[in-house]
Amino acid sequence: MVARKKVKRTVKKVTKALKKASNAHAKQARSLAALKLKKGGSVKKKKSGAKPTNPALYSRVKAEAKRKFKVYPSAYANAWLVRTYKKRGGGYK
Repeated sequence: MVARKKVKRTVKKVTKALKKASNAHAKQARSLAALKLKKGGSVKKKKSGAKPTNPALYSRVKAEAKRKFKVYPSAYANAWLVRTYKKRGGGYK
């Protein structure tokens, strides 16, 4: 319990110092402030993004998207990819 408080205090202290240092360190300060700590002071792992339930279908649709659009990846191409993948029966975990 004592170690966890010490880690949190240290993270807050470093965050505050980075915010004062310059705008270049502002992103680092935000990253430290966003950390979620477990007991003992270790950092919780972030959850990865959604994973396709049918990887073979997803890769076929992705290859099709790469052929269809001049710029891949792009927001428009990825939106098309997701829509088409779901239309063909795919899903995400």
